[in-house]
Amino acid sequence: MLRKLSNDKHKQPFRGPFSIIRVQTGDILGDDREDPAFGPLSIIDHAVMKKGLTIKMHEHVNDEILSYVLHGKMYHRDSAGLEMPITPGNLMMMNAGSSFWHEEKVKEDHVEMLQIFVRPRETDLEPNIQFHEKPVQNADWYLMVGPEDSDAPLHVRQSVYIYDANPKQGEQLVIPNSQELQPFLYVMNGEIQVGEWSINKYEAVTDLESPLPPIYAKEESTLVLFFVDRNAPMSLMGTISGKR
Repeated sequence: MLRKLSNDKHKQPFRGPFSIIRVQTGDILGDDREDPAFGPLSIIDHAVMKKGLTIKMHEHVNDEILSYVLHGKMYHRDSAGLEMPITPGNLMMMNAGSSFWHEEKVKEDHVEMLQIFVRPRETDLEPNIQFHEKPVQNADWYLMVGPEDSDAPLHVRQSVYIYDANPKQGEQLVIPNSQELQPFLYVMNGEIQVGEWSINKYEAVTDLESPLPPIYAKEESTLVLFFVDRNAPMSLMGTISGKR
């Protein structure tokens, strides 16, 4: 049975030059839950950062964080001295582990992006950072992130796969097959039809018993698709991803 996560469920912990729509992924499973996560897929922060904004150097512990930019350019700087622009098509995966410090800055036009927080399989793993350039506006699914033993270009230390796709209006997309993992499909931009449901920007859909049916793009859309082992071992000690 299809389940929809509507945009009226989301919190907005920050407003102003730095605005966040915080998607607690477990809200798609119902309201009577102690844990707001969809297994190890914890939080999706859908952020808008205005020109001139600096988020000063801050620490993450036990968060696996994918930074995915839809619009603009966000400048990353970390405590190791690495500086890197993150743009559409240029992905960053921060495996914070025991400790990772970084700063974010917007120098030019505004930035719209996702920061996706995954719980690692263990507490206090070795910190790491990864980058990958991918096609922009790919119409079909592109595998961005997967476990360490997968063929994905970026690795997360968890049983989670992350794809994106950018179908044009009127196009249909078949969901990839994934055995024993459960889907979570997030609409970053646009509007799609999944079965009888219309899924808009900031909304998500899943099915806990069956594969998701093919989707139909009602308008040009940016989609992020997750496959998750909801029963995987995980650390609950993450700065953002951890259980509260």
